[in-house]
Amino acid sequence: MKSIYQALAELEKNNQSAALCTVTKSEGSTPRHVGSKMLVHPDGNFIGTVGGGELENRVIKAALESIQNETAQTLAYSMADPSRGDPGVCGGQVEVFVEPILPTPLLIVIGAGHVGKAVVHLAKWLGFRVAVSDDRAEFCTPESIPEADAYYPVAMDELPKHITIDKRTVLILTTRGSAIDAAGLSPLLDSAAAYIGIIGSKRRWATTVKALKDKGVSDEKIARVHSPVGLELQAETPEEIAVSIMAEVMMLKEKGTGKSMKSNL
Repeated sequence: MKSIYQALAELEKNNQSAALCTVTKSEGSTPRHVGSKMLVHPDGNFIGTVGGGELENRVIKAALESIQNETAQTLAYSMADPSRGDPGVCGGQVEVFVEPILPTPLLIVIGAGHVGKAVVHLAKWLGFRVAVSDDRAEFCTPESIPEADAYYPVAMDELPKHITIDKRTVLILTTRGSAIDAAGLSPLLDSAAAYIGIIGSKRRWATTVKALKDKGVSDEKIARVHSPVGLELQAETPEEIAVSIMAEVMMLKEKGTGKSMKSNL
């Protein structure tokens, strides 16, 4: 059987989630000592133990919640009287720290032009895993954009068939026109993506919205899109536009306001 540390290394390599549960306090008679660990996977399977029985059942349930909520928590249990709701009768006190192990967020740039290249560069520097997609295969290559982690030379509406788009995925569309967006956006609006941003003017986005509505796409789905994408920085160059886009992504990711830091004094 693989060790917890081997499993953690595989999680990082494969960009997968889990929760690491560690006994951080043990007083009196308890099932396991401080430092005991259990790694819980999203399907409920686990490696290691923090004590077995009802205690472990409760910790596993909490671990699954931490994976879902992406939030760490400390669990405290008295092991004395099950009639009071305690998970055991050992007589001691135990605390377990539950830490979600989450993959690095994935940012997918759709459209490998000048702005797309700049967004890839900046997103990678900010610590994202970055994939790039373009229906023009000659633009979607390591030679053209060397900093991406993965390349998908497919039409936009085919992208969900090739890569998992979940709630930790950011989609940035830096495509070459409204027609491209209108033709391929619908499957992306059905995904669980955390953020969908589309480059362009207000007029371009209005044209895209009309085309989407003509195809029967609901207002609720259309409202998921941030377009024009980015914060107002009077950006002009591809690099400046990339800063504007990633500033909005980071603001929403970290629940910032986008206001000047000076205004908060």
